[in-house]
Amino acid sequence: MVEYERTGWVDAFTWRFSRVAMILPAVIVAIMVYEVIMRYLFEKPTLWVNEASLWMGGMIYLFAGLYAMQQRSHIRIFILYDIVPRWVRHVFDVLSTVGIVIFCFATIWGGYGEAVAKFMRWERFGTAWNPPIPATMKPLILITLTIVTIQAISNLIFDWHKDPESHDVTEDIDINIEEIKRAQDLAEKK
Repeated sequence: MVEYERTGWVDAFTWRFSRVAMILPAVIVAIMVYEVIMRYLFEKPTLWVNEASLWMGGMIYLFAGLYAMQQRSHIRIFILYDIVPRWVRHVFDVLSTVGIVIFCFATIWGGYGEAVAKFMRWERFGTAWNPPIPATMKPLILITLTIVTIQAISNLIFDWHKDPESHDVTEDIDINIEEIKRAQDLAEKK
């Protein structure tokens, strides 16, 4: 995968922040392997691996969304986007950014009270290990949405004067012609 260029301090921050999302799956796999070894080899299961993997999985989900926004990997309907003039593309970009900002603002506005309450009482998960997953994840959701909002606005600003990209339908088709020819040759020989 070729990463999108970093175009400013917001991209640089998001890019570094999202690197955590790329490391955490390996950490989850490592602790799961540890759990399997402890449970089935030594018959001493852990109390913390399941909740820790849930906790990290939630972080991965949030940070990956932030990375997708920085990489401009969000959904865009190119069949419409590519056929309209540049000024209409700008309208589409502004509308999508406004939609993102409204969604993030509404979610932050609606979830702020609950996030603060969970954090202030240091709400725990309610299991044997009892980690503070709700106390940390609820505020992290709001923090991530704030950064997503800033990233969306930054993308709009930095991409405004960029040359328009054109997309070809064949870019999305992942067919290996050589494999098809080999399969046809094998079918003909039988």
